[in-house]
Amino acid sequence: MATANDDVFDEFLMDRGHETETVSWQRDYNKKRCPDCGGLHGLDASTCSVCGWTP
Repeated sequence: MATANDDVFDEFLMDRGHETETVSWQRDYNKKRCPDCGGLHGLDASTCSVCGWTP
């Protein structure tokens, strides 16, 4: 969940030429794919069981 501090930090980075984006699960057919390690999970997954990534 984004807070005001996150918004300020994102604005700071964007002012200096960095791109900011929200990273979330990627979809692969009927599975979720972890953007960090590429592990496949069911659609109900909230944490990657391979690397521990959470959105």
